[in-house]
Amino acid sequence: MQNTLTKTKNFENIKNINGFLHSDNRQFLYIEKRLNLIFMNEMNSGTSIFRKVKKSAIHKMALFLSKNITRSCSIGIAGETASGKSTIALDIIDTIENFAREYCIKNVITRINTDDYYYDRSDMVKKAGSFAEFAKHYDLDVPEALELELMKKHIKTLVFGNTVYLPEYDMSGTAIRKDNAKLALPSKIIISEGLFTLTDKIADAFDFKIYVDVSSQIQKERFYKRAQERSLGDSADEVYENASNKAKTHIHPTAAKADIILSGEADRSAYKKFINQIIQLIKEVYFDKISAT
Repeated sequence: MQNTLTKTKNFENIKNINGFLHSDNRQFLYIEKRLNLIFMNEMNSGTSIFRKVKKSAIHKMALFLSKNITRSCSIGIAGETASGKSTIALDIIDTIENFAREYCIKNVITRINTDDYYYDRSDMVKKAGSFAEFAKHYDLDVPEALELELMKKHIKTLVFGNTVYLPEYDMSGTAIRKDNAKLALPSKIIISEGLFTLTDKIADAFDFKIYVDVSSQIQKERFYKRAQERSLGDSADEVYENASNKAKTHIHPTAAKADIILSGEADRSAYKKFINQIIQLIKEVYFDKISAT
C-alpha cells in the first residue's frame, strides 16, 4: 500500500545530509531514521505486532519526539469487542509509567476510557429487572449509545493543557454513569480505547489512530469468557450476534482510518518490548546526554 511501510526497505538515503541542517533538524532526522528502523525490524520479525503502519505516522511520531510539536499527543485505539484493545492500551500505559517513574517525569500519560461515555441507563436496567434483560432490548453496540461528543471535548481540553473531570461508567451491570467523577490532568500523552474510538464523531481528536485486528475465532472465545464473568447468561448468544453484526457496520470500516493496525493476537510481552525500544531512543536522545555531563 502506498505510504505504508513495506519489508526490507533501505532508509540510508538520509544519512549524508545531516551536516547541512541546523541542530533541531538533525535531531528530527536522526529520530525519524531510528524510528523507521525500529518499525521495520519489528515488521520483518516472524511474530510482528503490526499488520500495517503508515509512514506518515512515523513521521508525526518523530515530530513529537523531537519536540517540533510541543503540545500533548493523543492516541485513539479501536477494535471490536474482545479484540484486545484495552489490554494493549493498559500495557502501553504501564510501560510508559515505569519509564516515567524511573526518571521522575510527572504527568506523562492520561487514559480516557471510551466505555465511560455510555449514557446512564440505570433506570432502564431497574425497569427490566436485570442487566441481562436490559441488554436484550437496548443496543450497546452502536455509537449512539455513547456521548462521543463529550469525550471529544474532554480530549481536546486535555490536549491543549487544561484539566477536566471525566465520567465513570459502572460496567458491573448497573448501567450507572457518574459524571464529573475523575479529575484528569493534562499530560504528555492522552490515550483512549474503545469500540467506537475511530468513528466519525471523534476520530479527528486523535493524532495517532490505531486499530486492533483479531480473528473471529479468538474474538469469539474471549467474548464468551467475558460474558460469563459479567453474568450475561442466556442473553450471551444474542448479545454476541448483535455485536458481531453491528461491528461490520460501525467498527470494521474504521480500520481504513487507522495509521497503525495491530495484531490483537500477539503476545503481550511483544507490545511492551516494542514500546521499550521507543523509550530507549528517547533515553538516548534526551537522558544519556544529561547523565554524561
